[in-house]
Amino acid sequence: MPADVISIGTRRRACWSLLEVAPSGGRPVPYGILLADQDSDKLTRRLRDAASFDELDEVELDILTALPRDLDQKAEEMGALRLLDWFEDSLSGFLRISDRDSIAYSDAQTTVDRLFDEHVDANVRPFITHLPLYGLAAAATKFSEDQELAGDPEGWVRVPENLKLTHLKLTQEMFVTHVAGRSMEPLIPDGSLCIFRAGVGGSRYGRLLLIEKFDQNDFAARYTVKRYARKGDLAESDEREGAIRLEPLNREFEAFELTSDKFRVIAEFVQVLPF
Repeated sequence: MPADVISIGTRRRACWSLLEVAPSGGRPVPYGILLADQDSDKLTRRLRDAASFDELDEVELDILTALPRDLDQKAEEMGALRLLDWFEDSLSGFLRISDRDSIAYSDAQTTVDRLFDEHVDANVRPFITHLPLYGLAAAATKFSEDQELAGDPEGWVRVPENLKLTHLKLTQEMFVTHVAGRSMEPLIPDGSLCIFRAGVGGSRYGRLLLIEKFDQNDFAARYTVKRYARKGDLAESDEREGAIRLEPLNREFEAFELTSDKFRVIAEFVQVLPF
């Protein structure tokens, strides 16, 4: 049975269980995590891909292929807590479920992803399940013309399931880094871990971009995220020739202008990773 995992300083209560499968009656292996919020009675889940199992017969493969959608439908109809009750009373043989454990959490999907890493599958699959983590200076080097100068990433961060559900395809131009400062709040809180995508093509107007300012020696000021805006009525075809207005989202901070020779775009903001 999995050990209790309690997060400190969180506000929501839930219980979670480990789903296991026993292919062809063999030894049970971890399959997924089911988390039931005790207040909203909503289910959050993460399951292994059926294709990741090597020894499934045709019936077992059909069960695992249909199970994700079936879980969501049953949780919607009967509630997550009753679903766990039903599983505990009925599952045996091929599909099995552990005793449930209590947990406190702030973000359901992040918690399920962490439990999945701990109890189901901790394998790193670059640009499939995980993205590389870089410091800002390393990211700026990595995604410059001299990419061979960049070292290995600091680590790999699992992509949240809710990001993949947006059908955003992971690519080798994507990475994760921390963003400091309050100028892009409330969208990007100070200290957030964020996903970015390099290779920004097309018009940059209105997009949230990670930029490097060449005239800044202070590391904290050299890299920043801002909204890219044209100055006045500057035509889109000329937007990279004249001064470019770079805007914060937080009204406590002021916008500023730079000409194209004073900065470069490293990547485009994709999403904040929840804590």
